Amino acid sequence: MTITTRRTVWRAAPLLCAAAIALSACSGAPRVDDTPSFGGIDPVREAMALREASALRAKGQRVWCVPFARNVSGINIRGNAHTWWGKAKGTFDQSNQPVVGAVMSFRSTPSMPLGHVAVVSEVIAKDRILIDHANWHRDQVSQDMAVIDVSKNGDWSAVRVETNPDAFGSVYPVNGFILPPPDQG
Repeated sequence: MTITTRRTVWRAAPLLCAAAIALSACSGAPRVDDTPSFGGIDPVREAMALREASALRAKGQRVWCVPFARNVSGINIRGNAHTWWGKAKGTFDQSNQPVVGAVMSFRSTPSMPLGHVAVVSEVIAKDRILIDHANWHRDQVSQDMAVIDVSKNGDWSAVRVETNPDAFGSVYPVNGFILPPPDQG
């Protein structure tokens, strides 16, 4: 390392420290609600899922919601998305309330006959969450996409997904949330 490089590093050090302090202050912000989580999404699992999706796209192959959700969540269910809710019974805990790391199971519809699955990345409020999922936009991974509960009873049985910033699409029926195993996260 030359003298000039060392001086540059030392000049940048106060700025780097200030940035680190500012970022650490953000991490201590209180949650909007006290919905339990399962330790969040494992960044290693998520990075692997993102690499896999990128590799598939690079080869001209499809990126599907099921392998992405399985890779990110660690919930090892096989088969089309519309089968996940039934297959989870007796193996995984299920809930009608979202928790971070859980898989949101969408029911099949005429426009979505295979159903859909997504992973809850953050609980914002009792009626608003963020999800990570694949193939909502063909062959793409969408992270931190907002979802709002529009069900009559506040039970997350009907939702609207943010398709573009501040634009929520159609109403989609939801089975509920498949919770990750207790040892996840």
